[in-house]
Amino acid sequence: MLQRHLLHTNAKVGVGVNRFGTASAMFDIYGCMDLSRPLYWEKLLSPHNFGPHCRDEKIGVVILDDGMQVNNIMVIGTLDCSLIVSADMVCNRQHLSLCRDVEIVMINGLAPWGNEHLIPRGSLREPLNALGRAHIGVILHADLVSIKELKDIVTTMRKFSPAIRVFFSSLAPLFFFEVKNPQAKLSLNMMIDKVILCVSAIGFPDAFIQSIKKDINLIRKRLKLLEDRFGLEVIVIITEKDYDRNPTILEKVDDFLIVVLCSSLQIMPFEDRTDEDFRMVLRKLLLCRSGFVA
Repeated sequence: MLQRHLLHTNAKVGVGVNRFGTASAMFDIYGCMDLSRPLYWEKLLSPHNFGPHCRDEKIGVVILDDGMQVNNIMVIGTLDCSLIVSADMVCNRQHLSLCRDVEIVMINGLAPWGNEHLIPRGSLREPLNALGRAHIGVILHADLVSIKELKDIVTTMRKFSPAIRVFFSSLAPLFFFEVKNPQAKLSLNMMIDKVILCVSAIGFPDAFIQSIKKDINLIRKRLKLLEDRFGLEVIVIITEKDYDRNPTILEKVDDFLIVVLCSSLQIMPFEDRTDEDFRMVLRKLLLCRSGFVA
């Protein structure tokens, strides 16, 4: 999914079961930038496009997701790369061994703290005071939460990190694509006046693929009922995550149209904070951490 979204950019995505091996191979192929040179910072942090002639294939930024293993991160921390951006849903304990330049914590606005327990069956990975390590906080699904609830979340975050910069985001739909032709983007308007059946695997990652394998006839019956009721062909919509779990199985379905919804995280304008403010704060933090700004 990342590769699809970052197509035609300078980003390099390493994919593999052995994450440290994958990361090491990427560094071996491309090398690392010497971030002690101001020119690299100008290129990495400037909002302007320097053009192809200024592109450098060397890796200057490493982004670690919340799935990285503790032992892998400890070794990656010894690699010659000056800038690390660690993104996680709640200050993950897995990253404690890594000295980070910037830590961005993303909080689900619909269920920010779960049951507020680590155990038993708690959804928190660390106690709330771990928020004190965060430089930037991003509240997800802020468009689905009341202003009062958002302010309560911000108040809780600032109890543990008074200086944290908090931004608000929504998941904005971008376009569709057919499972048999993922390269062609389809407009969101194609769903106007259409009958659709949405199928998702929320809560159980393998649920959708299992339903395609075992319950395909049940889905066909549901589609037939919808077609008879509305007199129109029904379109099945799935999420990108479900598609990427096993696109091959979906390509074998020929008797109805399946499209994939692609979405993107977007910073919402809220309380005089915009997407551009987020970028400026991130640039300043990176420059300060690098020693180029006092």
